Formats: sequence, C-alpha cells, structure tokens
Amino acid sequence: MSSNKNVVPEAREALDKFKMEAASEVGVNLKQGYNGDLSTKEAGSVGGQMVKNMIKKYEESMK
Repeated sequence: MSSNKNVVPEAREALDKFKMEAASEVGVNLKQGYNGDLSTKEAGSVGGQMVKNMIKKYEESMK
C-alpha cells in the first residue's frame, strides 16, 4: 500500500499550488510533474518552507 495517496483526492491541486508557492518563496524553480533532478538542499528548503507556512497559518488562526 502506497503512503503517497491523498485522503481527499480533490486536495491534490491545492497541495500542488501550495508547494509551488513555497518553492517560489525560497527561489527554487519547480516544474509541473517530475522534479527528481532537484538537489536535496533544494527539496528540503521547499519542504521546510511549507512547514513554516503551515505553522504561521495555524498560529494566526489561534489569535
């Protein structure tokens, strides 16, 4: 069983948009589709920015 499936399939578009925005914020040029040519550093910076943005939105919702 693959763990890379969305619980809500309709969320894929929103997740892709969120990932592209985070990549843009840290200066990583993502392409639609395959991005396996990214360095570990680039991929990590995109993931880290996504987490940072999620935490920021959560903290704002608590105010």
